[in-house]
Amino acid sequence: MNNDEIFKDAEFGGCASSEPFALRVLGDSMAPEFQHGAIIIVDPGGIIQDGAYVVAQQGEEHIFRQLRIEGSRYWLQALSEGHETIELADTSSIVGVVVQQAGRRRKDRKHYS
Repeated sequence: MNNDEIFKDAEFGGCASSEPFALRVLGDSMAPEFQHGAIIIVDPGGIIQDGAYVVAQQGEEHIFRQLRIEGSRYWLQALSEGHETIELADTSSIVGVVVQQAGRRRKDRKHYS
């Protein structure tokens, strides 16, 4: 994985496990929907479903991707070409679902379900 695709220094232990938290997107793997530097709100209790944007733990690192589900198979897929697709055994490594992309103005905020 490239450093621009992961959250190496994220502090996930600072929030209660069920409280939403914010992260800054690093790199271009989720462009054009999520630009480098965008702030995303992650809900650990969000609904895990096909097409959801998720943060998952991969070894000692965290990665932001779109979840794809086909039958009993799961993948983490970048939106931008040239980034690896990661197959998951199950959804247990998913730490939360992106529910909002913050914006400086109310009109710039996006909500995801």
